[in-house]
Amino acid sequence: MDLRIFTEPQQGASYDTLLTVAKATEDLGFDAFFRSDHYLAMGSADGLPGPTDAWITLAGLARETRRIRLGTLMTAGTFRLPGVLAIQVAQVDQMSGGRVELGLGAGWFEEEHTAYGIPFPKEKFGRLEEQLAIITGLWETEVGSTFSFDGKHYRLADSPALPKPAQGKVPVLIGGHGASRTPRLAAKYADEFNIPFASLEDTERQFGRVRAAAEAAGRKADELVYSNALVVCVGKNDAEVARRAAAIGREVDELKANGLAGSPAEVVEKIGRYADVGSSRIYLQLLDLDDLDHLELISSQVMSQLG
Repeated sequence: MDLRIFTEPQQGASYDTLLTVAKATEDLGFDAFFRSDHYLAMGSADGLPGPTDAWITLAGLARETRRIRLGTLMTAGTFRLPGVLAIQVAQVDQMSGGRVELGLGAGWFEEEHTAYGIPFPKEKFGRLEEQLAIITGLWETEVGSTFSFDGKHYRLADSPALPKPAQGKVPVLIGGHGASRTPRLAAKYADEFNIPFASLEDTERQFGRVRAAAEAAGRKADELVYSNALVVCVGKNDAEVARRAAAIGREVDELKANGLAGSPAEVVEKIGRYADVGSSRIYLQLLDLDDLDHLELISSQVMSQLG
């Protein structure tokens, strides 16, 4: 089971804070550092000092880390033109020495678009499908050849399809709870399918849909990595769990029901249940980015038991 650290900087984090967490992620042996792609805080958070851009952040981290994978859950398709995003991701991949992964979603949070003057189209899924076709098509085009695309939402003519990523294949992550279109899109374009904040039952059901869609598309279902994103709140004792839950404005019982919370033994046991339904990677949503002791505890008492 791979454990990755997943942050939500729109809730309030500077680049320096993210750099500190990313370096701790690497030093403590975690597999990767991922971040969300949002420009507006959610809920009661004040969001101070303000949003940081996902790909500018990852570009900086690419030069400040050496081992961990770097990526997004999920880049909002509404924020960037696909040709520009292909350039950005390829450049950050080069800057990292080939450690980047692209999670790409349709975009959903209308208020952040309104707040920063970003168009919020009604038809988002069709745009996402074209974006995936364009980005992967640009990367796959041989040097010296050109790439063209004539879609409903985007048109590219005779693109030189440069630059290329450092990796021969940048892993593409697609995720969500949709019952039909999402599995079909994952089967066509994804290297990894991620389901966020889902129960064991919903996880098993959605993984089954994606596996079936992959087989229907002529792929082996096991070609894809299947992963979860879950909030994490671990403590050496009940008091520490309660303190960490209060720090992120959550209740312990709710966290235990909907995430990975409790003692290290409790969390290891629940991770095992997700592994039993097909998950091989978990993105630990870390909401208190100042609590590095939390990361150390997860590394020494949870990750160490997973093998």
